[in-house]
Amino acid sequence: MVCAACSLPPDKPFTKEDLYKTGIYTYFTVNDSPESVLSAINKEGEAILDAKYRNRPVWIKLLGKVDGLSIQIIER
Repeated sequence: MVCAACSLPPDKPFTKEDLYKTGIYTYFTVNDSPESVLSAINKEGEAILDAKYRNRPVWIKLLGKVDGLSIQIIER
Protein backbone atom coordinates (compact mmCIF):
# COMPACT_ATOMS: atom_id res chain seq x y z
CA MET A 1 0.00 0.00 0.00
CA VAL A 2 1.35 3.44 -0.94
CA CYS A 3 0.13 6.53 0.83
CA ALA A 4 1.54 9.95 -0.02
CA ALA A 5 0.82 12.91 2.27
CA CYS A 6 -2.01 11.34 4.18
CA SER A 7 -2.65 10.31 7.76
CA LEU A 8 -3.72 6.93 9.02
CA PRO A 9 -5.30 6.08 12.37
CA PRO A 10 -2.77 4.87 14.96
CA ASP A 11 -2.43 1.16 15.74
CA LYS A 12 -2.65 1.93 19.47
CA PRO A 13 -5.01 4.74 20.55
CA PHE A 14 -3.44 7.80 22.17
CA THR A 15 -4.48 8.75 25.70
CA LYS A 16 -5.00 12.03 27.55
CA GLU A 17 -1.61 11.46 29.17
CA ASP A 18 0.04 11.36 25.72
CA LEU A 19 -1.76 14.57 24.77
CA TYR A 20 -0.82 16.40 27.97
CA LYS A 21 2.85 15.40 27.54
CA THR A 22 2.94 17.66 24.46
CA GLY A 23 2.37 20.73 26.65
CA ILE A 24 -0.08 22.36 24.24
CA TYR A 25 -2.66 22.95 26.98
CA THR A 26 0.04 24.57 29.15
CA TYR A 27 1.54 26.98 26.61
CA PHE A 28 -1.43 27.66 24.33
CA THR A 29 -5.08 28.60 24.74
CA VAL A 30 -6.71 25.77 22.81
CA ASN A 31 -10.37 26.12 21.83
CA ASP A 32 -10.94 22.36 21.51
CA SER A 33 -11.46 19.96 24.41
CA PRO A 34 -8.86 17.23 25.00
CA GLU A 35 -11.54 14.60 24.37
CA SER A 36 -12.43 15.96 20.92
CA VAL A 37 -8.74 16.27 20.01
CA LEU A 38 -8.06 12.65 21.03
CA SER A 39 -11.10 11.47 19.11
CA ALA A 40 -9.87 13.17 15.93
CA ILE A 41 -6.30 11.87 16.30
CA ASN A 42 -7.45 8.31 17.02
CA LYS A 43 -9.89 8.30 14.07
CA GLU A 44 -8.01 10.33 11.44
CA GLY A 45 -4.38 10.14 12.58
CA GLU A 46 -4.11 13.92 12.86
CA ALA A 47 -5.86 17.00 14.22
CA ILE A 48 -5.54 20.70 13.44
CA LEU A 49 -6.43 22.94 16.36
CA ASP A 50 -7.45 26.58 16.54
CA ALA A 51 -5.39 28.15 19.35
CA LYS A 52 -3.74 31.30 20.67
CA TYR A 53 -0.21 31.91 21.89
CA ARG A 54 0.19 35.20 23.78
CA ASN A 55 -2.91 36.62 22.05
CA ARG A 56 -1.60 35.64 18.60
CA PRO A 57 -3.78 33.21 16.63
CA VAL A 58 -2.06 29.99 15.57
CA TRP A 59 -2.91 26.58 14.18
CA ILE A 60 -1.51 23.54 15.98
CA LYS A 61 -1.14 20.43 13.86
CA LEU A 62 -0.91 17.19 15.83
CA LEU A 63 0.15 14.09 13.95
CA GLY A 64 -0.03 10.64 15.50
CA LYS A 65 3.14 8.65 14.86
CA VAL A 66 4.43 5.30 16.06
CA ASP A 67 6.83 7.02 18.48
CA GLY A 68 4.25 9.53 19.80
CA LEU A 69 2.56 12.77 18.86
CA SER A 70 4.30 15.21 16.54
CA ILE A 71 3.49 18.93 16.85
CA GLN A 72 3.75 21.69 14.28
CA ILE A 73 2.84 25.31 15.08
CA ILE A 74 1.62 27.45 12.17
CA GLU A 75 1.05 31.20 12.51
CA ARG A 76 -2.15 32.46 10.92
